[in-house]
Amino acid sequence: MSADEQPETAPWWQRAVFYQIYPRSFADGDGDGIGDLPGMIERLPYVASLGVDAIWLSPFFRSPMKDFGYDVSDYRDVDPLFGSLQDFDRLVERTHALGLKLIIDQVWSHTSDQHPWLRDSSARCNGYDDWYVWADAKPDGTPPNNWQASFGGPAWTWHPADANIICTTS
Repeated sequence: MSADEQPETAPWWQRAVFYQIYPRSFADGDGDGIGDLPGMIERLPYVASLGVDAIWLSPFFRSPMKDFGYDVSDYRDVDPLFGSLQDFDRLVERTHALGLKLIIDQVWSHTSDQHPWLRDSSARCNGYDDWYVWADAKPDGTPPNNWQASFGGPAWTWHPADANIICTTS
């Protein structure tokens, strides 16, 4: 069933037409060759003219950019590469002023090795160890199994012990 055929009682998002924006390549507002929030704001009237209902915004959060922004280190901040929190506020305001909705791609399973959640979980002794999948090596020191990642190579990578984490029992 197409968006036009959805019954009026269906939730808005089931009837909506979305335009996905990948920040790095959409619109460069500061001339550094990388898309950013100010560039998006400038191009929003064009997106609205397409007749879409909503924008699906790919990650723009603070990140070490080892995975082009999908390795989030802070979900509460904008990566300086893309602008600032004030730029994000302006983006939301302009999007709504144009009658569009804005959906943020919250990639909770894509945290950086710099994110506090992963650091807390890696201690494996403080109650957060089940936030990620951890597996010990086989007795011979090899990975726990032979799983392959869908994008190539092994599914497992070794996570070095954090020298600053001390686990105690009380």
